[in-house]
Amino acid sequence: MRLLRERIPLPSGHSFRVIRWAHDLRQVECVLAPGRVKKIAGEGAHWHYHAEMELTLFTAGEGTRFVGDHIGKFEAGDLVLLGERLPHYWHTGGASSGVSVQWHFPPSHPFWAFPEMLPLVDFFRRSRRGIRFTGQTAAAVKTMLLDITSAVAPTRFATLLRVFALLAAAPERDRGLLSVRSFVLPTQSHYQQAIRDAMRHLIAHFRDEVRLADILQITRLSRPTFSRQFKKHSGRTFSEFLKRLRLEAVCNELTGGSRSVLEIALSCGFTQVSFFNRTFRRIMKCSPTEFRVKQGKLAVVRQLP
Repeated sequence: MRLLRERIPLPSGHSFRVIRWAHDLRQVECVLAPGRVKKIAGEGAHWHYHAEMELTLFTAGEGTRFVGDHIGKFEAGDLVLLGERLPHYWHTGGASSGVSVQWHFPPSHPFWAFPEMLPLVDFFRRSRRGIRFTGQTAAAVKTMLLDITSAVAPTRFATLLRVFALLAAAPERDRGLLSVRSFVLPTQSHYQQAIRDAMRHLIAHFRDEVRLADILQITRLSRPTFSRQFKKHSGRTFSEFLKRLRLEAVCNELTGGSRSVLEIALSCGFTQVSFFNRTFRRIMKCSPTEFRVKQGKLAVVRQLP
């Protein structure tokens, strides 16, 4: 069975990798130097993980972000730091563009020979849950990441160090942990492809009736094995993951649509109104109608000069 861990080869003469995409996460290019790129297959469009840490910026596009056990909406300007071996996936709603920096500095790496780097140890450890940056921190780092794609080698590395320093010192208002728990998946697992197939099916069909029997047939796993491995790799049980997928879709449609709450709930896979209302209030801490009103007010504030 093919492993799901992505292996990231560093370009010759580089201690980290810079990649970018202009339309599709499946079609990316590795930036080697100003004016020099190499086309590579993108992995961000499906659930995966890698030993390397990663800082990803979306400059355009929107969709749903999966990081560890986190499921949430993202849009242009989204800036996320991923710890090593943290499972992640961006499900885009259309075209997107952005840039990512990937590096792997284990304890034996020469990077840690400089005592000035030691304060980053705890910061890197916190990234195992994924960290989303916003506000002035995200704006400043966005400029630096775009600079990295056009800089020569010494400047690239110096800029990366500036990015590390800025992120590590970000005020609490500009950063937020994504996953409820820390993820450090094993280097190898024979179940990763099966879990990827299950997630792909859930994301494609969550609006319809989803039967566990169908998932077991797709993954070719027994029910106990699937239940155990799915939670280990996604941080949620099968039913919890499906419920959060549907709830995220409801929130997106409540924010940008005018259909009734009932219509939206039914179209997103909820078949019992009372169950939907209880679930929404328990997780979102408000009713669907209150959520829609709140989001409408926020949208008005964003449009103010």
